[in-house]
Amino acid sequence: MSVPAHIEAHPADGYAGDITPQQAWDLLAADPAATLVDVRTEGEWRAIGIPDTASLEKQPVFSEWVRAGGRPNQQFLEELKAAGVTDGPVVFLCRSGQRSIGAARLATAAGIAPSYNVLEGFEGAPGADGVRDQQGWKVAGLPWTEGAQ
Repeated sequence: MSVPAHIEAHPADGYAGDITPQQAWDLLAADPAATLVDVRTEGEWRAIGIPDTASLEKQPVFSEWVRAGGRPNQQFLEELKAAGVTDGPVVFLCRSGQRSIGAARLATAAGIAPSYNVLEGFEGAPGADGVRDQQGWKVAGLPWTEGAQ
């Protein structure tokens, strides 16, 4: 299935494009083959929360783009394939929409396409007060749960 007509990805180099959190949700809802991959760290999943796609009868895939301490996850592609992510569409989500760009590019280069980056990520960039409460999946009011993965 292709991307729903109302979802226009912002052009990007090396992957299908950037979409808003709401567009990501709409794509996941509209396309039974669409997968959400959360590339944050295990610590972020536990401390900040995780997206909840249960109402779509889907489970997100959790695969760290970088390990604790900032070490790249050398098994990233293998983890995706082991989780059944071998084709798109795939929506990559991180904390603020930066790490997920690299994940979308790598997946695209490996033939997992179309791959999208979620702008703003799960929490978005910090506001003027340093708090991440201005944008992102959570602020958009999309389903999420606290705690573990």
